[in-house]
Formats: sequence, C-alpha cells, structure tokens
Amino acid sequence: MKDLFGKAILDYQTGNAPEDLITETSISEEDEMSVAYLFRSYKDMPELEKKALQLANGRVLDVGCGAGSHSLYLQNEKKLDVLAIDISQNAIEACKLRGVNNAVRTNVLELENEKFDTIILLMNGTGIFGKLKNISDYLQKLKSLLNDGGQILLDSSDIIYMFDEDEDGGKWIPSDIDYYGEVKFTVKYKGETEAPFDWLYLDYNTLQNAAHANGFNCELVMEGEHFDYLARLTIAK
Repeated sequence: MKDLFGKAILDYQTGNAPEDLITETSISEEDEMSVAYLFRSYKDMPELEKKALQLANGRVLDVGCGAGSHSLYLQNEKKLDVLAIDISQNAIEACKLRGVNNAVRTNVLELENEKFDTIILLMNGTGIFGKLKNISDYLQKLKSLLNDGGQILLDSSDIIYMFDEDEDGGKWIPSDIDYYGEVKFTVKYKGETEAPFDWLYLDYNTLQNAAHANGFNCELVMEGEHFDYLARLTIAK
C-alpha cells in the first residue's frame, strides 16, 4: 500500500510541497481534493460533523482519524480522552505532530482490550466497511468496544442520485454490483496511483436494517444538504 492519502497529509503538515489529491471512483470522474480540507477547524466543518462532535462524550474512539481534526477538537475544546486510529502510518505521524495525544496506527478490527463511550466514524464513516457483506463484522467489532450506554456516531450518503433513471423513473444500476453504494476508489498524488480499494456509501435504511440485525438501535440524528446523514447507534436493551 502506497498510502498516498497519508503522504499528502504528512506533506501538508510538514510543509513538504503538498499537492492536491486526485480521487476517482468507479461511478465518478476524477476530482481534485485540497489536502488543506482535511486540516479544517471546527468552524469550517460541515454541520453533520459539528453535530457529531457536539454529541460525543466520555472516552472517544476516532476511527479513520485522517489528519486528526475531529480528535483535536474533542481533546482540546471538550477535554475528552480520545484515541485516534488510522491504518495510515503517515496520517498518524501527522496527528502526533499536530498534538493529538493518543494516535495509533491500527485497523479497528484489530483493536483489543479497549472500551469507549463514543465511537465516531466521520467523512463517510461507512466507507471502511468496504462492501455490504462486511457490515456485520464491523458492527459486531464496534459493539464489543462500547461501554454500557455507549454510542456510535457515523455519517454516510445515499448515492442513488448518481445513477441514471430509466423510462419508468427507476434507477439503472449495473448488474455486476451487489449494492449500488459499493464503489472502487482510486487515489493519485504527485504522479503516483494507489491500487483501487473498496469503499461503501450506505443509505440510511440499509444501515438501519443492518444495525437492527446486529443488536443496535439506530437513530437518524440529522440530514445534510446533499443526500448525506448522521446516524447514532446504541446497543439495544
């Protein structure tokens, strides 16, 4: 793994001539993304993210922390005990340089002997599930990391709007994918290209069904301006 996302983050943090990331998915054209966006302050975050940070309490796990902007806010402004994790070593280095107290390179599926009151998965937090068939594995793992009364706050988008309509007003979905929110994601940076990886956008109803099937209550906290939403999962009693 070339870890181009992480390289861009670390380049930006260390002033090493950062460039825009080029992202492309199996259902969308190339798009430029400024690395600076990953370093945004609370006031520049989308309302969904602000809401999630407002709701976070207790000991927090920030899954896929990236450049650590969410963790820094929770740690510095709300004085919470935060563990920031990411599979990118470069991103974790950048987090440490930015002052995140507790940043560790690990996959959430490998996290052991830890308990949290709040787990956040933001910036399309369902993306790390990769494919629909993996949701239960992740939800069960997240459940094992929650304290009694704990919560999972995650966001995603219903990307059905990106597909063409047929004459009847139905959506035309390619037959070779199991679920329309499963995409292949490609990242390019400074002339290098990362191998495509699976990334999952999840509509709220599908998330809710998966949550219920895995012993969670699921609550729609807020909807964004562009088919995106914030959900809160708690363990069903």
